Amino acid sequence: MKQFLVLLAVLPLLLVFLLQFSLDQINHARIGLLSDCVYVAKEQARQAGCFTDEICESLRSRIAGVLDIDPAAVSIEATDEPVYRRLGTHGETAYDPLRGLIYYKISVPVGPVMAGARLFGIKEKENLLVFTVDSATVSERLSQ
Repeated sequence: MKQFLVLLAVLPLLLVFLLQFSLDQINHARIGLLSDCVYVAKEQARQAGCFTDEICESLRSRIAGVLDIDPAAVSIEATDEPVYRRLGTHGETAYDPLRGLIYYKISVPVGPVMAGARLFGIKEKENLLVFTVDSATVSERLSQ
């Protein structure tokens, strides 16, 4: 009887480990889909020279559709003025912040971090994974 009571006490904790593995796999797949959406938008921005409103709205709706979240939850901070490709150095240094780069930062709530969070007393708003892609790419737009 003592072993049965110990099993009843330990079994829920062991099940959380199984659920955690599944949750990690789901989050990994969602992050992969998010990265693919950001990559497509980045390539469009390279051609346009910046993240235009159309590219941002397309990215926001694509992410919302793929991850099944509210489009307003997607945060996009990006270069919105055209940046032109640099042909040569023209006297600027390698540390020049205006060297033809398009900067972008996209943050998206992906899902819960921990399975069985209530069991451990973790609130739902604290158990949220926000994935952020913060990078830059080189513009391919040529100046007229």
